[in-house]
Amino acid sequence: MAKLFLRKKIADRVINGHPWIFANELGDAEGDYEPGDIVEVYSYNGSFVGKGYINPASQIRIRLLTRKKEEAIDDNFFHNRILEAWKYRQQLGYVENCRLIFGEADQMPALIIDKFNDYFVVQTLALGMDKYKGAIVAALNKIFSPKGIYERNDVPVRSLEGMEQIKGFLSDPFPTNIIINENGLKFHVDIENGQKTGYFLDQQDNRRAIEHICKDATVLESFCYTGTFSLHAAHYGAKSVLGIDISENAVATARNNAILNGLDKICTFQAVNAFDVLKLWVKEGRKYDVVMLDPPAFTKTRENIQNAVIGYKEINLRGMKLTKPGGFLVTASCTNLVSPQMFLDTIALAAKDAHRTLRQVVWQTQAADHPILWNIPTTQYLKFLIVQVL
Repeated sequence: MAKLFLRKKIADRVINGHPWIFANELGDAEGDYEPGDIVEVYSYNGSFVGKGYINPASQIRIRLLTRKKEEAIDDNFFHNRILEAWKYRQQLGYVENCRLIFGEADQMPALIIDKFNDYFVVQTLALGMDKYKGAIVAALNKIFSPKGIYERNDVPVRSLEGMEQIKGFLSDPFPTNIIINENGLKFHVDIENGQKTGYFLDQQDNRRAIEHICKDATVLESFCYTGTFSLHAAHYGAKSVLGIDISENAVATARNNAILNGLDKICTFQAVNAFDVLKLWVKEGRKYDVVMLDPPAFTKTRENIQNAVIGYKEINLRGMKLTKPGGFLVTASCTNLVSPQMFLDTIALAAKDAHRTLRQVVWQTQAADHPILWNIPTTQYLKFLIVQVL
């Protein structure tokens, strides 16, 4: 096994627990390796740091899998890690639908596994993890005996690792349009063609947080996707709910979700550009008791953070202007490049420009099946805020 040594002056982040090692953090090397191989990493003075997979084509040169020198990286390793992650979810009550593996937070860098009842969706986002896809599938079969496993590796980040984008069955074929239960509601999930892995599990706890503010309320949800927050609002007693999204397919699924739950008399959905109609509706003087904003990530690169902040400020400014005095704004950001404080500061600036005062009701992050490790800041990415708009 090849050995690679960290440089003296820039090794602290890795020594303190972060699993990523960039090319400029590496010094000497001993032995040969192929892309995707497991290598050993040592500090500049020769003390063992960990084992991980290497890819010279990636900016993240090595991703560490273990800090134990005696621990072998083999099929049994992946079985045990997945089993540990499952026990953690069971302890917290995430047993039907959950993010089973959340990459670095479960000590499985670049691996995502979502569990939708008896079906699993897998993403292997780095070459070293992709080489163990067979072991991962074998572990899922042994632990869960699932009805189906599907890979959603149709993501651009794989190109940074020199891999192709692919998707398809990792089990016998099965119908990829399934129905899941969440908080007493049912939702269609399109495993094959839906965004990400087909459904956003990270907001499942936050969707419960809107229960008390939606009673007898008129509700607007912008960026509604398949209507999950909208349906929860109706389920919690909203008088009327309007959901808008730019995707025709997402809106069609949202309507089907409303019918599935018998809430189609309360919920209506429109396929429109949120930025355009929110601006128009502000001019028209529309007002709602509750306005909900759950946009996609406005940036995936640090170079565009300022543009993302401008986007968040703009939609929240319009959201506040559409909220009745004493009503509630529900707003979120799902990019880890915008820090919690930056997000709160942006909301505060929007409130100042809207000439509205905010009273904080709820401030939290993603569901606990997407765990946060304090020494890996990128594991905390979702910001979720409910404020009363005075």
